[in-house]
Amino acid sequence: MYKFELNDNLKPGLYCVSTPIGNLGDITLRAIYILNNSDLILSEDTRVSSKLLSRFNINTKLLSNHKFNEKQNIKYVLNLLKENKIISIISDAGTPTISDPGGILINECIKNKINIFPVPGSSAATAAVSISGFSNEFFFCGFLPEKKSQVDQLFQKIFNLNCSIVFFISTKKIKKITAQIQKYFNDRDILITREMTKLHEEYIRDKVKNLNNINILEKGEITVVISENLNLQNKLQVIEESVKKKIVKLLKKMSIKDITSKISKENNISKKIVYDYCLKKKNEI
Repeated sequence: MYKFELNDNLKPGLYCVSTPIGNLGDITLRAIYILNNSDLILSEDTRVSSKLLSRFNINTKLLSNHKFNEKQNIKYVLNLLKENKIISIISDAGTPTISDPGGILINECIKNKINIFPVPGSSAATAAVSISGFSNEFFFCGFLPEKKSQVDQLFQKIFNLNCSIVFFISTKKIKKITAQIQKYFNDRDILITREMTKLHEEYIRDKVKNLNNINILEKGEITVVISENLNLQNKLQVIEESVKKKIVKLLKKMSIKDITSKISKENNISKKIVYDYCLKKKNEI
């Protein structure tokens, strides 16, 4: 087994330490070393983190640090860091601050010129993308908004992006927004990962248009990867003058979203090209 040498002594500062997303065997040797040699560990849920630390005989003090008390902890933590202490921050699973608490502290450390060090490791987003077979260029949404109207607003902004789309969601909620996913991404492929790296891990690959027929067990959270627009390369990338004139007329009575869908389908033109042109003409009117 690798042994850390004396030159691995840690510099004071904040260490953003990735922890396993499921299988505890995925923790890195460096993560164990740093957590074991920290003066304090900021933990999203101390009950969850205690199990991890116990597994690897790490006895460092834990401090609860979640979205409801993160601001309250700032002054105390900053004072320790200014005293050249070594503090680690971890989430319940994966990389801290990625859809998890920690962003506020990171920014305060930047303002106060305090050292911040990443300790790479597990991440559900990159793990899912790595096995998707889709474009490795991706847009990460994190956890989707709670309200359907907010989901609509988000999808409206990103449906034209020709890259993979990644988001976190519960198994119960995905069934409630199936229609919205199909509305914006119906011509794409989808990968649904559930319980990644755990005993009952599951990977479902299909077409978005078939989402209604997919049976997903209602247990745990899932990571979803939607492919890049597979049909975009077969679509025209320019708009003819006659079509441009039609768009201008339609802007007086239809929404940009509806025009984009209509013109793209009728003329086999990329939705992004049509959408961008609509925005440009709308601003000129």
